[in-house]
Amino acid sequence: MALSAQTAAIDRTLAALAEPHRRQVIELLRERPRPAGELARELGLAPPAMSRHLRALRESGLVEETHPKFDARVRVYALRPEPMVHLLRWLEETERLWTAQLAAFKAHVEAGGESA
Repeated sequence: MALSAQTAAIDRTLAALAEPHRRQVIELLRERPRPAGELARELGLAPPAMSRHLRALRESGLVEETHPKFDARVRVYALRPEPMVHLLRWLEETERLWTAQLAAFKAHVEAGGESA
């Protein structure tokens, strides 16, 4: 994935996860796929509100929607791991950067803060 595409994907993931109800949906879907109606009941949300949250999660790529063969009106949502993998990689890279920067700062301070 190109850097700009990767950055855009991470931005979409973080934007989707910024909303508390969406994080709750992710927590519920970690257990198992669930129908939209069940998610709405679990979170105490009206169906239109739940629909908006699920649309945002779908557009970010965090969840996918399927329809059971027995009833095309029912929408079942499940997690997609790819966006979280990209976010985890970004967090690991950021952590490495900060660790290196803090180690260099510590060495500078311990050396008495003398500049060359």
